[in-house]
Amino acid sequence: MIGGGHSSFIGIVHRIASYIGEEYKLVGGAFDTDHGRAIDFARSLELDTNRAYPNIDAFVSGETALPADERIEAVVVVTPNFLHYPMAKQLIEAGFHVICEKPVTNTAEEAIELEELVAKHNVVFALTHTYTGYPMVRQMKSMIANGIIGDIHKVDAQYYQGWINPVIHDKEKRKGVWRLDPAKAGQSCCMGDIGVHAFNMIEYTTGLKTEKVLADLNTLYEDNPLDIDGTAMLRLNNGIRGLVRASQIATSEENALQIAVYGSKGGLRWEQENPNYLYYLPEGGIQQVLKPGHDYNSEFAKVSTKMAPGHPEGIFDSMANLYSGAAKAIKGEDYIDGAFPTIRDGVRGMKFIEAVLASDKNGNSWTEIVD
Repeated sequence: MIGGGHSSFIGIVHRIASYIGEEYKLVGGAFDTDHGRAIDFARSLELDTNRAYPNIDAFVSGETALPADERIEAVVVVTPNFLHYPMAKQLIEAGFHVICEKPVTNTAEEAIELEELVAKHNVVFALTHTYTGYPMVRQMKSMIANGIIGDIHKVDAQYYQGWINPVIHDKEKRKGVWRLDPAKAGQSCCMGDIGVHAFNMIEYTTGLKTEKVLADLNTLYEDNPLDIDGTAMLRLNNGIRGLVRASQIATSEENALQIAVYGSKGGLRWEQENPNYLYYLPEGGIQQVLKPGHDYNSEFAKVSTKMAPGHPEGIFDSMANLYSGAAKAIKGEDYIDGAFPTIRDGVRGMKFIEAVLASDKNGNSWTEIVD
């Protein structure tokens, strides 16, 4: 693991998720920019401190010097956004499989380069769009693919948070938030951090591709360089319309990711804060609530469920499903399509972010996403 030390929120999510499927063992990494803290962190997890490296260069040189059957196979990158690209590139070129936090890079050009390197070095690259791992999201994907709701008419994805609201109104406070710093967060805050999740959910569940976007973004204050709120209208293939709504100033909202897909025969709706419930709205019928762990679910949903019906599963289990899919790929085993997001999803996400930013900058005009 690169990053993910004592003060990391997302690091513990990755560690627990990787342990759940019993496919991985954390061996070492470069956990902190301070080597002393990295060693202390390794000790706290009872790891070999000789494999708590001071930086990624030492990690790569130290691990590649070991015999092939002893060196680390896969590396998780959980650093701030601006480090994803250079670190992932270095790891891929060294022959490591990579599991990376999103956004995958700062630019679409960088993401395309990583995609080419993944193919060249024949490694597995998993991008942790975590919400695609929920059993009922996978049930939704299966139902749509099987034509249960008919031809898709409309897709609406929302991701609302309120965490920036307490700091954004104070000029000094917002200077200390790395996600509002272009040097660390990249081109976008809101759309790059959470809007891309909503976009990914649309393409993941429906199998459709977004061809054009028309966006309107908001920084709230002129001296705040990055978007913290925005809306993007989508034109998907087959003439289907969609919508991505994202905000980090939706006061008091927690992690309100929702997606609804409406078709000629019915609709489906799912909410991240209540992930065990998939609402099925058949045309002319009674609304149904589908839950994980039951035989009526698709094979994809069933293999993604670890508990008996009535036992809630959450974010750790969802990410664990991505780790499980990546493990099968690393070992050369068969896995269900969509078992984990790939570098292709990262490329699509970066192209979406850049198209949204261009659309807003160019007077809220329709901007094409070139695949």
